[in-house]
Amino acid sequence: MFAHQTTLAGTAVVDGVGVHSGAPVVMTLEPGDAGTGIVFVRATVDGDEHEIPARHDLVKATELQTVLGDADGASVSTIEHLMAALRALGVDNARVCLDGPEVAIVDGSSRPFVEAIEAVGLRKLSAPRRMLKILKPVRVEQGRGYAELAPAPSGFHMDVTIDFASDLIGRQQIRFELTPQVFREEIAAARTFGFLKDVERLWAAGFARGSSMENTVVLGDDRVLNPEGLRFVDEFVRHKALDAVGDLALSGLPLVGRFTSFCGGHKLNGAVLGALLADPSAYAIVEEAPVRREQREPRHAAAPLASAVPAFGPRVD
Repeated sequence: MFAHQTTLAGTAVVDGVGVHSGAPVVMTLEPGDAGTGIVFVRATVDGDEHEIPARHDLVKATELQTVLGDADGASVSTIEHLMAALRALGVDNARVCLDGPEVAIVDGSSRPFVEAIEAVGLRKLSAPRRMLKILKPVRVEQGRGYAELAPAPSGFHMDVTIDFASDLIGRQQIRFELTPQVFREEIAAARTFGFLKDVERLWAAGFARGSSMENTVVLGDDRVLNPEGLRFVDEFVRHKALDAVGDLALSGLPLVGRFTSFCGGHKLNGAVLGALLADPSAYAIVEEAPVRREQREPRHAAAPLASAVPAFGPRVD
């Protein structure tokens, strides 16, 4: 990690379709100037370009995805997988130019974005990196679910739990400190998921039109339908953690603290971040001190499953 801000050292291109819109999209990840953060540049059909900064106050929707929009009505959706990769790898500034309404789903995880970013590398900028340090706990509850942001001496620590009543789901929990290596090896490859029985309902609501077994873990009545199976035995909670990294990246700055969620999703992630930013006494903006080189962490850095029951489940966020 750097004590100075970073940007991409080159330009990367990622293409695919939107998982909800089904629309094709070509995305170009470009270097950004210091202090500009992550900015989505949306080219519309009328030839206009809209710059939409990746900030929490521009979130327009959180049902099954996170959507950003500007005052003119331009929007970009399903940003969370890309934002997770940018935040976890330490990219402070970048421009994401896209010719469609939705970030490409690619394989349903953050791994293609990690690979694209690492292929071009990072460039250190002269400006110091600023961090958002959490000073006191902030908690939001919705039904039986909750999300909390709390102080920690250093780093950003995550504790994510899912729990469903279905015999195919059970309870899964993962705990880790967010570092580039942990994200790359333990979180980035976890894919989005859903039940086959929900497809027609989602289509009718305008969702999942680009979903397929190439970009989604599909669950039948009693098994995973993807021929290749799962990438992790607890892939589902890992993907929930991935989504949370991306949603919380809309703070605009790396966080120093601890995130805990139970039965969470995009809505809760956004709500707890909004509660934090609404209370100036709950955080402080600090400059990052130089840190030693990251140490390699073992595969067992993540906590084991909280239940021996095989855990599979739909996205309900």
